[in-house]
Amino acid sequence: MTDHIHIRTTKQEDIKNLAEFIIPFVEQEKILPRTSDELEELVQTGFVAVEDEEIIGFASLEIYSRKMAEIRSLVVAEHRQGSGIGKKLVAACVERARQRSILEVMVVTSSDLFFQSCGFDFTLPGEKKALFIQPHIEK
Repeated sequence: MTDHIHIRTTKQEDIKNLAEFIIPFVEQEKILPRTSDELEELVQTGFVAVEDEEIIGFASLEIYSRKMAEIRSLVVAEHRQGSGIGKKLVAACVERARQRSILEVMVVTSSDLFFQSCGFDFTLPGEKKALFIQPHIEK
């Protein structure tokens, strides 16, 4: 039931509450820890899901260039997961990318089935794929 939940852009005043909201997700290693400076950056292009003045979800669209943006730090309060809030936050990020004429939006995630249900896929037309390396880990 998402009747009294609304998605809105984040504001500077949200930073303190967001910092507290993400703590359990960082502790569970679902998202990376964020410094105050990083949260300030994410808030500039972020969205929150709010229910009765309480933040119950967050996502941010980090814009790298006109060509590429990334959805970052998508989290939904445990008691509200599975109710469509995550999809609404993803849709808000994708819509912002569309409004800014961003060509591609990517996400780095361990929840690939969720993002596939939002329309994401492992490849782009022309079989473009993202490949990664962790330079700090020796092979």
